[in-house]
Amino acid sequence: MASIYDYSIPTPDGKEVSLRDFAGKVMIIVNTATGCGFTPQYKELEEIYEADHDKGIEIIDIPCNQFMGQTPGTDDEIHEFCTLHYNTRFPQYKKSDVNGENALPLYAYLKSCQGFKGFGKGIKAAAMSAMLAATDKNYKTNPDIKWNFTKFVVDREGNVVARFEPTADMGELRKCAEALL
Repeated sequence: MASIYDYSIPTPDGKEVSLRDFAGKVMIIVNTATGCGFTPQYKELEEIYEADHDKGIEIIDIPCNQFMGQTPGTDDEIHEFCTLHYNTRFPQYKKSDVNGENALPLYAYLKSCQGFKGFGKGIKAAAMSAMLAATDKNYKTNPDIKWNFTKFVVDREGNVVARFEPTADMGELRKCAEALL
């Protein structure tokens, strides 16, 4: 059976980083976008990183342009945007697909470990459900990533323990990750 540590992610300069490099750490793996209504989540991700990186939390930021073209820039432009607007110190990896035939193999694994369980409650959750219902009648039953800023939490042993949709409370994400330290 596969392990999270069997996967790697590409860097903007064409190298591959093995997730084995993060063994013993808590990982938050997130597909991001620079022009999305959820883009301000970069601020909370950076706050988690600043508070908990030295304790063992890693943010694995994988920009993705699959959702209404909301990450149109180059890898360098994405990095510049993140550092300029959100003072991010965690690295952005190469812009990559998370669904479909060109998706990073890592994402097939993540989705097999933690499928879609819904958007929760609230205005943003209702809006996401309505938008997806109009474009994919089966969105509730497939594990695909639905939108930007879907987050997976991986414990220190490499188990994918949680999936947070972009509509989830960032405080809940933080509590989940910190509980694993």
